[in-house]
Amino acid sequence: MIEVTLLGTGSPIPDANRAGPSTLVRAGGQTFLVDCGRGVQQRMTAAGAGANGLTALLLTHLHSDHIADLGDIIISRWVTTFTPEQPPFPIIGPPGTAEVVDATLKAFGFDIGYRIAHHDDLKTPPPLEVHEYTEGVVWDRDGVTITAAPTDHRPVAPTIGFRVEHAGASVVLAGDTVPCESLDKLAAGAGALVHTVIRKDLIDAMPMQRIRDICDYHSSVEEAAATATRAGVGILILTHYVPAIEPGQEDQWRALAATAFDRQIELGDDLHRVEVHPGVGAQPG
Repeated sequence: MIEVTLLGTGSPIPDANRAGPSTLVRAGGQTFLVDCGRGVQQRMTAAGAGANGLTALLLTHLHSDHIADLGDIIISRWVTTFTPEQPPFPIIGPPGTAEVVDATLKAFGFDIGYRIAHHDDLKTPPPLEVHEYTEGVVWDRDGVTITAAPTDHRPVAPTIGFRVEHAGASVVLAGDTVPCESLDKLAAGAGALVHTVIRKDLIDAMPMQRIRDICDYHSSVEEAAATATRAGVGILILTHYVPAIEPGQEDQWRALAATAFDRQIELGDDLHRVEVHPGVGAQPG
């Protein structure tokens, strides 16, 4: 079984009730954080996870709302890991990830220096292991395999989605993207597809052009549902709602998805959890 927890279902617009985009995936005793939007550690704590318990961090792309708490994750993991030989923290993302991580470490340079000076057992900066991919197998350890594939969030490029597989169960995390063939292939027959979504009908009515601009490089609810149908996935999990789902409107969003996907649809507030079992999903026809 793979457990998916929507840690943050919010958007770039600050929301009192929703943290920034982030998803926790537990599989085979391993714990993966996918993206790290604002407030992610508070949500991780509520989900019973800590930075020092993460197996790896996976980044779909380098938009600010998806990496806002990168520094907090890196520093918190470093100072709350107490083993004598602290293993490097794997960070996996698209090209550009290493540059962002290096810049983050530089930004936190004073803090890192203070902590090394104050704690005798902290002798070096946070040990990290950064890997950049656009496609292919990015993780294969202890029965858990993760594969990446390109998505389409242009002009943001490159962007990637991830497929996590363990003991017959599989979950695909699309990140921000419009419908594209590479995502269809990555998601083919998966147990679940976690997909970011926007309501274009609501955004088009907004007066600010800068907000309306997001319509051309995000998937609508219906488009995400159509992707799930083409791929033949078992469960569609919606997240990163723009605009935020108003209380009582959940059924309205679910009904829009149901116009293009007739299987299990999941959405909700931060900390919504979904179990994905082996055998869920089917090859597309």
